[in-house]
Order: sequence, then structure tokens, then C-alpha cells
Amino acid sequence: MGAKLGGTTEHLRLRPYRGTRSFFIRPPKSYYYQNGGITIKSALEAIRARALERLQNAEDLTALEEARVQLLGKKGELTAILKTMGQLSPEERPVMGQMANEVRAAIEEKLAARGAALKAAMAEQKLKMETIDVTLPGKPVREGHRHPLNLVLDEIKEIFLGMGFDVVSGPEVELDYYNFEALNLPPDHPARDTQDTFYITDKVLLRTQTSPVQIRTMEQRKPPIRIIAPGRVYRSDAVDATHSPIFHQIEGLVVDEGITMSDLKGCLETVIKRLYGEDSVVRFRPHHFPFTEPSAEVDVQCFACHGKGCRICKGEGWIEILGCGMVHPKVLAGCGLDPEKYSGFAFGIGLERIVMRRFAVDDMRLFYENDTRFLEQF
Repeated sequence: MGAKLGGTTEHLRLRPYRGTRSFFIRPPKSYYYQNGGITIKSALEAIRARALERLQNAEDLTALEEARVQLLGKKGELTAILKTMGQLSPEERPVMGQMANEVRAAIEEKLAARGAALKAAMAEQKLKMETIDVTLPGKPVREGHRHPLNLVLDEIKEIFLGMGFDVVSGPEVELDYYNFEALNLPPDHPARDTQDTFYITDKVLLRTQTSPVQIRTMEQRKPPIRIIAPGRVYRSDAVDATHSPIFHQIEGLVVDEGITMSDLKGCLETVIKRLYGEDSVVRFRPHHFPFTEPSAEVDVQCFACHGKGCRICKGEGWIEILGCGMVHPKVLAGCGLDPEKYSGFAFGIGLERIVMRRFAVDDMRLFYENDTRFLEQF
């Protein structure tokens, strides 16, 4: 007895149902291979063809990654086919498993090749975009400019460093004691008025001068002392062409045995001539400061009119640039120094005032506005 199944002729055997005399025709195992196996085989071949075409057409790495997930991911097409292989007979599984592995290997190989090609194309495109034409004219480089305050401050530092001075600094938020009391300023002195000083508490304020640095230095060092103390100071002034609530001072201090007023004059004349030229004319006028005795103000002859009087010097022919004097004995004693043994001089220079005279600037607000048109002139 014979029958034709799946395009082949097979001899079929009659087998009885269990416990009965009835018979049925049982196809051979090749029938299941040709039916179930052919279905899976066709699906695998279709997946391979679609996958290779899709990967080849992927335009970027994102599309390539999406294709990989849809083909080889946990819920991908190939994974779904592999889950159905449990329905195959033991003889069919190895054959279909080998074919599935070959399809996976082909897809992975194509993924790697296409990925490498896309990365190479991206790198080439990037190089094309970043290519520099060396024959083109270069772009002008905009140079920065140092601030005029810093220019003159550094020049003043160099002058004093060459004379053996040290540059020291101190806190801008200062105690009332160091800002006033230690400088021989009594509690009822006008400089302590809240209209002039920014008080934070009754005992803490924004320093109105860098003189507190001198007091701290005398407390910490033993003579000989030669220092300058540049820094920001604060006063409650209205903003105009010659006043600002924040400005800069450079205060100096020399303490040693045998220091006299002639040392003070010689030091300041040297500094002024270095700043304004050797032909600068300097004069000292008597003045009063609570922390120096005797005291003086120093004027330099007007650079515009040479003493004849003009708008810049307000018709006087002289321009005030700093205050100075011999350190008061009470200040020395308050810092633990014997005024019978040591003496010294101190001075205070307004940096903005020096720079305005140096560069003929008539409005100090220009220093703080950060206008590049102004700064580029220096």
C-alpha cells in the first residue's frame, strides 16, 4: 500500500488504535519535517532577505540600531521564530537550529559592516566640514587690554618693591577698632559718622581706608617695617565725576629707628618723579591727620598748565595727590612699639586720582563702566 505525501511516495503502515481493532494511516517523520520544517525554513530565509536589505538601506546609526532591536532583540523577528522550534521533532531541531544560527550570524555580520561604513562616512563628512582652507585670510584676533587702574597699580608696586617695601593686604570687612580707634580717631570724630561709613554692626564695618593694614602689620612684625597696602575701600559718597562709594587706596608705612621727615620727603619725591617724570615739581603743605604728627598734603605741579592755572587744576596750578605725615606716638604705643625708640612715616595715595592725572581722565566713573571703547585706549 502506498501514498504520495509532500511530493514523495512513502509506504504507509496501518496501525491499530489502542484497545480497538480499528486502523489509521500514520505518516512517516519526514512528513513533519517537510511541513513544519519547511514553514520555519521559509520564515528564516525571508527574515534573512528582509534583514540584509533593511540593514543595507539604513541611513544612519539610529536606524541601524532600530533594525537590530527589531531583528535580534528579545521581541525581534528572529527570536519569535526560535521560540516556535519547540514544536519540531528532535530530528528537525538541530537542522533548523543550525540554520537559525547562520541567519543570526549573517545579520550580525551585516550589522557590523554597515555600522563601520556609516561611521566612516560620518567621519569623512565631519572632516569635510572641519577642513580649513589655509589660503583664506585669517580672522583678526581681538586683543584684550589691561585696566588702567591695574596698569598704574603694578607700576607703583614695582617702584616700591625696588625701594625695599613689601606688599601686604588685609580684610575689607574690618573691625571698628582697627579702622578708627587704633588710628587715634576718637568716638566723636566726624569720620566715624554713619553718613561716611558703611556700618554692618556697631563694631563691624567696610573699611574706609587701608590704614588698618598698617596697624595689623605693626602688631605682627617688629621694626624695621617697610610696607605698602593697596586695596579697595568704601565710603558713603554720592556717585559723580570725582566721587564713588568704592575706590582704591595705596597706603604706605615705614617704622624704624631714626626715621625723620626728610626720609618721608625723599621717598615720596622719588615715587612721584618715577610716576610723572623727573621734571615733576612737588610741594608739601602742612595739614592735620589724627594718626600722624606732623602731617602734610603733597601737591604736584599741574601737568597741563605747569603752574599757571587752568580748568584741570581749578586755577591753582597745583594738584593734590596724597596725604602723609610722621606716625603719631599714640599709634606706635597702641601697637606695642616704644615711641621713644622707634619713629616712622605713613602716606595714603588715592589710586583713581593718580590714574586720572596720569591719563587725563576727567570722570572716574569711566573706570567702573567696563566700556571697551574706553579700555581699548590703554
